[in-house]
Amino acid sequence: MGMSMRALLAVVAFAAVLRPGLVGANFADLCDITWEPQNAAMTDGGEHLTLSLVSNISGSMLRTKKTFIYGSISTLIKLVKGNSAGTVTTYYTSSVGDDHDEIDFEFLGNETGQPYTIHTNVFADGVGAKEVQFYPWFDPTDDFHNYTILWNPSMIVWFVDSIPIRVFRNYASKGVPFPTKRPMYGFSSIWSADDWATQGGRVKTDWTKAPFVAEYNNMGLDVCECSGADAECAARCNKDTPPEPSQLTKEQMRKLRAVQLGYTIYDYCAKARDGGKGPVPPECDMEQY
Repeated sequence: MGMSMRALLAVVAFAAVLRPGLVGANFADLCDITWEPQNAAMTDGGEHLTLSLVSNISGSMLRTKKTFIYGSISTLIKLVKGNSAGTVTTYYTSSVGDDHDEIDFEFLGNETGQPYTIHTNVFADGVGAKEVQFYPWFDPTDDFHNYTILWNPSMIVWFVDSIPIRVFRNYASKGVPFPTKRPMYGFSSIWSADDWATQGGRVKTDWTKAPFVAEYNNMGLDVCECSGADAECAARCNKDTPPEPSQLTKEQMRKLRAVQLGYTIYDYCAKARDGGKGPVPPECDMEQY
């Protein structure tokens, strides 16, 4: 790897933050369990949540009560311990309906002793396939870590413990789809995907280890609330939500480069340039930071 663990931890010690969405509200107030509620449990007055994967057809999903256009959504997650191969734990935003918009954190499990994969993606107007993946520089099963999605009119930023790991800028004016008009929910879930999630599906889920349990603490929402059918609301969020912050700070750029140089394991732009199918997406040649 391009950077040692000690060097990266030194970077982490600095505390520059781009509105990372401080946690402080609870799941009971903000969310509903929309799939397999028997596999979800809330404790500590709704501040602590567990989602369990029991079988290949029985996981669980949580969804925010609010929909929104732009904002910061944050939570603390401790991923499935031990052999988590074939499991996918998620934290993402998504609209519903045709040509949907979506901003993803997905955590792909692995065999005991092998690292998780942090999978990021973005869909806009139904166009996706913009995956960038990372290995974590910490054990995400040992303790809680903060995962934040910041979405504003200028850019989308994925944060881990206040460290930006990826930026996707708004180049809609240049023909690159960017989510601007479809209100999204915030989601958390756990489900089975052993046909692709671990080493391309080579390693299957060991169901003797079930249930597989992911833990969440608190949720922070700092968003422009907007209903799914309210065009005036969408226009208001686009008008009233400032594009700031529109750039990472120098310190955040240093952190981002450290993670990207040391821990990126897949980048759709690099894949396209190296002879992937189809043309190189136009945003791959545009400044993202």
